[in-house]
Amino acid sequence: MNDTQYSDTGFWKKVKDFARQAGREVVEKALWLYYAAQRPETPTWAKTIIYGALGYFITPVDAIPDLTPLMGFSDDLGALAAALTMVAMYIDEGSRTRAAEKLEAWFGTDNSPS
Repeated sequence: MNDTQYSDTGFWKKVKDFARQAGREVVEKALWLYYAAQRPETPTWAKTIIYGALGYFITPVDAIPDLTPLMGFSDDLGALAAALTMVAMYIDEGSRTRAAEKLEAWFGTDNSPS
């Protein structure tokens, strides 16, 4: 597998290495997609879109380098947001709950208004 393809190992490494820098919003969207792709009920076409977006997220070649302050993850968020729009019906409450639990473990409780 080359660096431009999705892998669980690559996903978790990217999230771990850049979670605080990328911010809660980017990581949350990536986790929603990741957990939705793990569901057997998610159809292959939706998983293909999800893995494409997550593959872009973990690839070391970005349109905007991730090390660029403030702007570095905007392209990643754009790719994740596009995928979310296309597969939103497959992101169930279980996927959101698992993502929220992981976010709480990494970032602490989110006290922002819902």
